[in-house]
Amino acid sequence: MARLLLILLLTTTLRAAERPNVLFIVVDDLRASVGVFGDPLAVTPHINALGARGTVFVNAHCQIAICNPSRASVMTGRRPDTIRVWGLKKHFREENPRVITLPQWFKQQGYHTHSVGKIYHGSGKPSTDPPSWSGKPEFDHCEKIDQYLLSRNRTGRKAAGAESSPSKDSDHIDGKVADAAIANLRQLKQSSKPFFLAVGFRKPHMPFSAPVKYWALYDRAKLARPQNPRMPQDAPAIAAHQWPEARGYTDIPGQGPMTVDKIAELRHGYYAATSFMDAQVGRVVAELKRLGLGQNTVISLYSDHGFHVGEQNLWGKLTNYDTGTQVPLLFVAPNQKARGRVIRQAVELLDIYPTLTDLCGLPKPGQLAGKSLARQLDQPGPTKNFALSQFPRPVAYNFKSAPPRAMGYSIRDDRHRLTQWIDFASGKILAEEFYDYTVELPESKNLISAPQSAQAIGRLRPKLTAFIKTY
Repeated sequence: MARLLLILLLTTTLRAAERPNVLFIVVDDLRASVGVFGDPLAVTPHINALGARGTVFVNAHCQIAICNPSRASVMTGRRPDTIRVWGLKKHFREENPRVITLPQWFKQQGYHTHSVGKIYHGSGKPSTDPPSWSGKPEFDHCEKIDQYLLSRNRTGRKAAGAESSPSKDSDHIDGKVADAAIANLRQLKQSSKPFFLAVGFRKPHMPFSAPVKYWALYDRAKLARPQNPRMPQDAPAIAAHQWPEARGYTDIPGQGPMTVDKIAELRHGYYAATSFMDAQVGRVVAELKRLGLGQNTVISLYSDHGFHVGEQNLWGKLTNYDTGTQVPLLFVAPNQKARGRVIRQAVELLDIYPTLTDLCGLPKPGQLAGKSLARQLDQPGPTKNFALSQFPRPVAYNFKSAPPRAMGYSIRDDRHRLTQWIDFASGKILAEEFYDYTVELPESKNLISAPQSAQAIGRLRPKLTAFIKTY
């Protein structure tokens, strides 16, 4: 009996050792302003290279366009209404203590799981989740002072909205995260266990702080003006917001119009910070390859939500428009048959959890709300072609004492978006929006009453209503 148990143990260990590793890359506030995701102005060669090696989902959407709830949804595989997390202050385990997170599931399957950078929320209790990790996370928390390099901005509070400095990459928090990730890869190379290494970068989150060399990559005049700087015609007032995320910085007016020069500077800063982050991704992936780990490592990269930099006259996230919900999502698998495939059907971030379990040959835990995208890495075929996003109104940091008063639920497919704003208690519909993404500037006019929209609305409305009733 003892000999049989030893044989079974060795067999299990061998199987675990043969499983692919996972490099799980998370980016903060990165909308689809990436070359491989369709932005010709973005200088992002390293993410572009990953896309050329893997599969790119150019129509991927978050569940809710704010950090803590979006990341909690991804990591638990459940929708925000299921885990009842809609704001920044609540930890998902308060009402879901037994939920098994994505890294926790991999840990239970024999993986060494480790966290470097911002994986959950970046501050307070929601930034930590000890059951997810095999050891102590690194750089999972940082203060506003850590986001700046220039002494005049290191006040401990919001200062300038953008900052260009004669600094080195490793002077910045994301550079330090890349350094730590590289050091961890060198250690994990020696381990007999497969690993799940989560690496979270904070840029291009505000403040848009990056070394001057990344600012120099861009011609500011080409970035100066957002394509669609006004709220959509006939959009309901509830779709907009006055949240002071960007307006709280000292060089940005609290209300009213921004100057043309300030808009140009902030948009330039967003792209500079994106290129800086892209360079850190490149450093980590290059070390993975140098160590000979690339041939047995699944790479995933996603952003928690998008970011308005003047589009719809909004600054920040917190919307159900594409600029708020659409995010980069890609996978690179060692043995995938096709490289560089671009999937244009709609998918959602909830699909990450089941996709990674499939790519690593693991069973899936129950109650995952997403669908695996693993088959799309090997052969073209239909996805579920929908993504469900939501956002509460009024915007608030916290919903611990009471649920939201209203919620906007939005369903997106490969062509259209239908949004219903409802009273959260009664379910009464307060307003609707509909947009057609086959036309130029699709979010410039709400087409909910347009006769040509009736067929598509009739197709999407029952699906959206069913989701609202379910969740």
